[in-house]
Amino acid sequence: MESPASLPPSFHRRSGIPTGRILQTTLSVAIILATLFTGFPPDLLTADWGGKLDLLLTPQPPSGAATQPSGQPFQIGIVSGHWGNDPGAVCPDGTTEAEVNLNIASLVQQKLTALGYNVDLLQEFDPLLEGYNAPLLVSIHNDSCDYINENATGFKVAASSYSRDSQLSARLIACLTTRYAAVTGLPFHAGSITIDMTDYHSFHEVDPATNAVIIETGFLNKDYTILTQRPDLIADGIVAGILCYVNNENVVATPTSAASP
Repeated sequence: MESPASLPPSFHRRSGIPTGRILQTTLSVAIILATLFTGFPPDLLTADWGGKLDLLLTPQPPSGAATQPSGQPFQIGIVSGHWGNDPGAVCPDGTTEAEVNLNIASLVQQKLTALGYNVDLLQEFDPLLEGYNAPLLVSIHNDSCDYINENATGFKVAASSYSRDSQLSARLIACLTTRYAAVTGLPFHAGSITIDMTDYHSFHEVDPATNAVIIETGFLNKDYTILTQRPDLIADGIVAGILCYVNNENVVATPTSAASP
C-alpha cells in the first residue's frame, strides 16, 4: 500500500476527515487524559485503569436518582425505632425495645462516622424524614419480648414497598442479610416479614429515590442476651451490610418470603 505522503492531494480531500476535526479530536483526548491525571488520586495509576476510564465516560443517572454528589461524604440515614415516641416492646425486667434500638443505632452511627460517612441519627417520627433524600436509610427495630416458640430467634430485613429501584433494594437486602448473619451468627428468620415492615410509615415519608429498609435485629426473648450485652456486635453486623452495599461488594441474593399480614 502506498504511504500517505505518496498519495495524490485529491485522496486527502475525498477521505472525509477534515483537518479541523482531527485537531478537535486530538484536543478532546488531551483534555480527558489531563483530567485523569489531575482529577484522580495518585493510586489511580496502580488501580484498574480500564475501569476508571469506563467510569469517567459513563453517562450519569438522571438528577432524581439517589446518588451522592461528588466530593461530599456519603449520606446515610439511621432511624432508631420508637425513639422519641413510645417504648415499643417492654420486657419483664423493664428493658424497652426503644432503648435497645437506640443503643444499637448510636453505635452504628459512631462506627460509620469514624469511617468518614455523614450519618443522620433519626427518631421514629423525626421531622427530617419528610422528603428525606439520601442514598440509603436503615430503620433499626427489634421483635417481641414475649416467648413465642423455639423458632422465634434471628433477624428480619425488609425493603420499602415504595422503592423506586427494586434492583438496588434487593442488593441492599442481600448485603444486610448475608453480612449481618455472618458477623452476629444469628439466623435469618424467613417467613415472618409483615406488611407492617414493607409498608413502614417512614417509607412513604422519605423521598422515593432513597433506598430504605427496615431491620429487626433479633427477638427480645430468645436473642435477649446478645442484643443487650453485645450491642457492638449487632452494630458491626449492620455496618458490614451497609459497607457491602456502599462499596459494591460481591453478594448473593438471599431468598425472602412474601410479606404476611
